[in-house]
Amino acid sequence: MAPTTRIPQVPDAQLGPAAVVDAIRKRRGGTLLNLDRMLLNSPAFAVGWNGFLGAVRNSLTLDAKLRELAICAVAVLNRADYELLQHAPEWLAAGGTQAQLERLGDYDAAMQDTALFSEAECAVLQLTLEMTRNVQVTEACFARVQRVLNSSQAQVELVGVIAAYNMVSRFLEALQVQPE
Repeated sequence: MAPTTRIPQVPDAQLGPAAVVDAIRKRRGGTLLNLDRMLLNSPAFAVGWNGFLGAVRNSLTLDAKLRELAICAVAVLNRADYELLQHAPEWLAAGGTQAQLERLGDYDAAMQDTALFSEAECAVLQLTLEMTRNVQVTEACFARVQRVLNSSQAQVELVGVIAAYNMVSRFLEALQVQPE
């Protein structure tokens, strides 16, 4: 028997308020995801989520390839299949490779694989691991990030992306939101 969500998603015919649904659809290019249907159990939460994650996805200066690598890495570490299914195509579109994506399945090896991952990508993987598993980040790890991302803005944005997508994966997994 396939797992089901812990809280019912709002059926499309009952979605509302209309302005909230329209704003989410606009950000998504006209469609809603099961994640959105779950969020719409709380319209206020859905509004905040849509604005925040919209900015994270569309308004940062952080390189899209590094952003999507961090998101996919969070998904792998948290065993958040829904998140990985949504972001693997984004990672590939941003310049990641299928070989890199497959290597993330052995995360420890991926962090050391300088043949597949650049120094910046390895630093992103290490930071994602430390933030996701330990919460605290070692000085050595952050110094490595600072070497490859030389602007404070990029460093803050990377940390913010990792934090945000840890929130997303925890929401998805706690409520057992199923892929489309």
